[in-house]
Amino acid sequence: MIRDYLKNHILITDGATGTYYSELTGDSTRYCELANLDRPDRIRQMHMEYIHAGARLIRTNTFAANSVTLNLTREQLKPILIQAVLHARSAVKDRDCFIAANIGPIPQSGAAELDVLDEYRFLVDTFIDEGLTIFNFETFSDIDYLPEITGYIKSRLPEAFILAQFTVTADGFTRKGIRLDKIIREIRKIPFVDAYGFNCGVGPAHLNRLLEKSAWGDDWVAALPNAGYPEIINERTVYVHNPEYFAGQMLRLKEHGIKILGGCCGTTPLHIQALARALQDPATMTAGKPKTVWAIPKEATPPAPLKTEAKDLLIAAELDPPFDTAVQKTLNGAIVYKEVGIDLVTIADSPMGKARVDSVAMAAKIRREIGIETLPHLCCRDKNINAIKSTLLAAHMEGIRSVLAVTGDPLPDGAKEDGIKHVFNLNSLSLIRFISELNRDIFPENPFTIAAALNLNARNRSLEIERMYKKAALGASLFLTQPVFDNDACASFVSLQKPDGVKILAGIMPIVNRRNALFLQNELSGVTVPDEHVERFSEGMSREEAQEIGIQLAVEIAEKIRPYVDGFYFITPFNRTGMIVEILKRLQLCK
Repeated sequence: MIRDYLKNHILITDGATGTYYSELTGDSTRYCELANLDRPDRIRQMHMEYIHAGARLIRTNTFAANSVTLNLTREQLKPILIQAVLHARSAVKDRDCFIAANIGPIPQSGAAELDVLDEYRFLVDTFIDEGLTIFNFETFSDIDYLPEITGYIKSRLPEAFILAQFTVTADGFTRKGIRLDKIIREIRKIPFVDAYGFNCGVGPAHLNRLLEKSAWGDDWVAALPNAGYPEIINERTVYVHNPEYFAGQMLRLKEHGIKILGGCCGTTPLHIQALARALQDPATMTAGKPKTVWAIPKEATPPAPLKTEAKDLLIAAELDPPFDTAVQKTLNGAIVYKEVGIDLVTIADSPMGKARVDSVAMAAKIRREIGIETLPHLCCRDKNINAIKSTLLAAHMEGIRSVLAVTGDPLPDGAKEDGIKHVFNLNSLSLIRFISELNRDIFPENPFTIAAALNLNARNRSLEIERMYKKAALGASLFLTQPVFDNDACASFVSLQKPDGVKILAGIMPIVNRRNALFLQNELSGVTVPDEHVERFSEGMSREEAQEIGIQLAVEIAEKIRPYVDGFYFITPFNRTGMIVEILKRLQLCK
């Protein structure tokens, strides 16, 4: 039946059960699969919401339901699987919807004593015994076990429909370093797979870019991107709510020949509803809906001043380290910035949880070879406290005297299923405290200047300001803000009361074109781009025309807040250092 449907229709799936469950319950630490037993009403309600939104394929709440991930025996696991099927059936009832047995990758790092293929067979046998005929393998990073387990399914159930989905990062590789085009070639060789596709890892704009040049022929291909890229707010992973933008991007995926459309992390019934409406009437799409984020609990933080070294107007510019060892482009950018008199080059630490050249190593190389001071970002995601201390010792040995202490972007959920784990022994606050202790005990004569992040785009701005005071009390003396675009965020600089001795650099990030504006508006938490800025860019603009508008807009924003800040923190878009240099010239900030 599903094959007949796909011949004449676009199949809409549901969205993300895990992140939606976290949003509804406020519980982001517990596996939602356990709720199949103790919160059945919640699981059934979630399925029903996706169905009412327009989903025609519902996936069982079993993505992480395996013995390794849940640390359960098979006797304990089996009721979770069976109840998941019953909850999906209860939600579907007599509606014309399909139910897929949802199976995620079994983390091999924790499966030393487990026959992984036998575990997959156990999952499959349970679902077949419960009467399911559609199987969805998702968020895989290689084809390991897929030929064997899909062949096993077809041997037991020849009429089964099998969809295999892979997670890719924005650079077009899986988490195990396999290129997207190789994954496509390899999955096409497996005769038992009926459809294949891509989920998790990236938001819709990046997935569009990765898939837009592919030709699928008669293949049934699925695209289930994340809502966008998350950030961590008060130790919680947070996605923006951007249904209309998400749906507009999904229409583009449909134009690329994708037949199965849905959502992964951060997508809610609102996203699926917007997608269904867009497919029915593309003219209803708008790109200017405001974003919302999940509620943030209030945290009281008493203000306390901390003195830092006085400096003149400070200009910092950010460069991203490369994904490979080809560092010359980053070095060339640093040369340009040194020539125009920028004070400090900042180096991001694997933004969006995607592995790049180590930020401290890149900062040290720039400092040695180019002769400009650097500010490496140091996040808590990938290192325990021992590794962080080692990194700081190495940075100090290399002459680096400034570091930006941040919690770090979270890993995409799919990375965790591949055995890639975040650490988070510390958060930004405890990292600042730790560096301060090192300053006192190990580096008293040449301490680090500790920089920290400040998000004035946050809905609960008072909480962010309170956290600034707390960070200052712990040792931070320099704050870099998220890029600001809207009038409200700009106005906040006017009334902002800083702790004594603290310097604030306002984040400025020039937009390069309309697509970039929509991406920033809808896929990045912590960034707010007003509709009127987006509308200054049109689809038909040349690169030069769009770039000029981006420069004009950045200059306007910088001039508006210049009297109220201690400097600027320029985020270089796509290594376009020329845009930053032109902005500096118009602001008369070049040497």
